[in-house]
Amino acid sequence: MITIKVPCSSANIGPGFDVCGISLSIWLELNVTFHPEVTKSEHALNCKVTYEGDGAGNVPLQADHNLITRTAQYVLKCHDIWTFPSETHVHIKNPIPLGRGLGSSGAAVVAGVILGNEVGNLGLSKDRMMDFCLMIERHPDNVTAAMIGGFIGSYLRELDPVDTERKEIPLAEVLPEPAGGVDTGLKPPQPPLGIGHYIRFGWAKEIKAVTIIPDFEVSTASSRAVLPKEYSAKDLIFNLQRLAVLTTALTRSPPDPELIFQAMQDKVHQPYRKTLIPGLPEILASVTPKTHPGLLGICLSGAGPTILALCTDNFENIANEILAKFKDNGITCQWKLLEPAHDGATVTRS
Repeated sequence: MITIKVPCSSANIGPGFDVCGISLSIWLELNVTFHPEVTKSEHALNCKVTYEGDGAGNVPLQADHNLITRTAQYVLKCHDIWTFPSETHVHIKNPIPLGRGLGSSGAAVVAGVILGNEVGNLGLSKDRMMDFCLMIERHPDNVTAAMIGGFIGSYLRELDPVDTERKEIPLAEVLPEPAGGVDTGLKPPQPPLGIGHYIRFGWAKEIKAVTIIPDFEVSTASSRAVLPKEYSAKDLIFNLQRLAVLTTALTRSPPDPELIFQAMQDKVHQPYRKTLIPGLPEILASVTPKTHPGLLGICLSGAGPTILALCTDNFENIANEILAKFKDNGITCQWKLLEPAHDGATVTRS
């Protein structure tokens, strides 16, 4: 058996829109068994998929529709392997809430690329596997954090349109719809080398993440649709100034609440997403280090609706305050206390 574990992730972290991500301690897990001989089995693509956890009953279980196995199939085809090993069984355990801003699709893409690497015995490094991830998921913050682990800054280099136009390349934003990864019978192109670049920042040992998860979903597509096409120089400078401070401020022990709280302010994405998340403006404005000792900073996690509160203490009281504000808007939530998953994605064999 091969066990693949991939942490969830929170992207943006205030001013770091599409730049920063942090892996957190909820893990997508794949338990994989197979026989090394490649022969036909009763299941499509030689692969049986079973699933438990968030989204059970709605997640596709056909290997050519499920995001994880379809991603793995793409990696295999890039290496002239056209099917899974015989009697492959992929059992997915997913506690990551779907569509809540905790990188569920990014974790699935990372898990799928690792799955393809393992069953194909390809021997790819994490950096090379990142190239495959970034052909499928074009926003590097979530997938880089999930694969590498910890607090990450990343960027995606400009790709030649020729590198992205082939129909055989699946796209996480449209899967499982047939808008990417079309099986034309042709070998997909190998991703260019070094699509993504990243750096791991430090993280002060005192800082944990109070994660407030509302009981409704916000799709990445709808959350991006509300963003403007252009920004003022004033707003961009506002974010850049704070991001330059934040990436160092979160490494220092003991953390400085006032410095971090102000550095986590944002004018690029959170103001425009308030229409999608009732109660968001009140939460961001009223829950502060002065009103709630132990709080460092608060932000929308990824596209939302999850709220991330970075704290050193007073976790339950801070969580209850945010839960109450959501309740005032008719929204129920759960909350979790999470820590950075510094190892990122892992593989064990037994």
